[in-house]
Amino acid sequence: MDGRYAVAGSGLSRRTLLRGAGVGVFGVASLAVLPAFGTPDRQQDPTTCQARDTSATDKRLIVSNWPEYIDEDAEGYKSTMTVFAERMGIDVSYTADVNDNTEFFAKVVNQLGACQPTKRDMFMLTDWMAARMINMGWIQKLDKSKIPNVDKNLISSLRGVGWDPKREYSAPWQSGFTGIAYNKKLAKEVRTMDELLTRDDLRGKVTMLTEMRDTMGLMLLSDGKDPAKFTDADWTASIDKIQSARRHGQIRAFTGNEYINDLSAGNIAACVAWSGDVAAAGDDNLVFVPPEEGLMIWADNMLVPNLASHRANAEKWIDYYYEPEVAAKLAAYVWYVTPVQGAQQAMEKVGPDLVKAGLIDDVASMVENQLIFPTEDYLKSTHTFMALDEAKIRQYEGDFADVTGG
Repeated sequence: MDGRYAVAGSGLSRRTLLRGAGVGVFGVASLAVLPAFGTPDRQQDPTTCQARDTSATDKRLIVSNWPEYIDEDAEGYKSTMTVFAERMGIDVSYTADVNDNTEFFAKVVNQLGACQPTKRDMFMLTDWMAARMINMGWIQKLDKSKIPNVDKNLISSLRGVGWDPKREYSAPWQSGFTGIAYNKKLAKEVRTMDELLTRDDLRGKVTMLTEMRDTMGLMLLSDGKDPAKFTDADWTASIDKIQSARRHGQIRAFTGNEYINDLSAGNIAACVAWSGDVAAAGDDNLVFVPPEEGLMIWADNMLVPNLASHRANAEKWIDYYYEPEVAAKLAAYVWYVTPVQGAQQAMEKVGPDLVKAGLIDDVASMVENQLIFPTEDYLKSTHTFMALDEAKIRQYEGDFADVTGG
């Protein structure tokens, strides 16, 4: 398997729209909201914090998602959302107001913590935030009988997550990888995290992500540990390792999404990177590499909050987006990993129409791109980060903030 990719794509990466770029935002804002999660009186029982489902008589659905994270109508092309609305007879109110997990949390925390409506039927949040909301009892359990396509078509790598082992509360919207990227004009291939942190030719030309679970997941893998199951001693060893690399001048900075511009401009030579950023960069010199020790995989998840009044309509949406042909059209726009098994084969069917509509250049490049349709062998190298309780979150994020800020 050759997992290296120098790919040019169209569309704006979802991850490039994160607002939590830089340690000032991440280290302060994220830690500042932690006590709210741990406050006992904010814990809810989702079975008693419910609204009457009016889906049968009120054909509406209110959705919050990340910007540029769904296909749009174009000349000669109906978007997947338009087709959903027409097929189901449901009027979708769709808002791209999830710019950052923590920022969005601040919009809804008071309502969710007090068992009050958020005026939303669904929103999409990244694994770690989804886990915390589910743990607080703020998310409704899905009716599995109404979303059979999820059980049928969810890819194996996203099943059985520790924070929702039976996927009773969540369904992945899109997924992506965290690995290494380098500019082939400036550096030879970077194959491991240890190379990234020790090679003399990269000294001062490396950046790492401020997203703790992505960066530290790769660090744990580089030490031969499982990010899904590690000890405090494992954590400390990895923190010390990254701290040492920073003290020796190997790491230029810890960044949010701005790293992709620095990599393309030649300000850095290599970095920890998100797959979709590289896929959408439009620069053939940028190469995404799965580290030899493994990749981190993450997902943004569809969640139905407490007091959602159109839960059945939300479940229709979820089931619809797990149809392979629908998932293929969405993947062609967002350039992230589709969580839907069968979407790759469906791309061969719908691809010619997408070429005509100008959404993709050619079908083969989409079908063969493992950053969008990874093979089973590729997925075997992926890992998730361990679910953490509130005490561990504060401890680990504090440790990491000391490194990124120091």
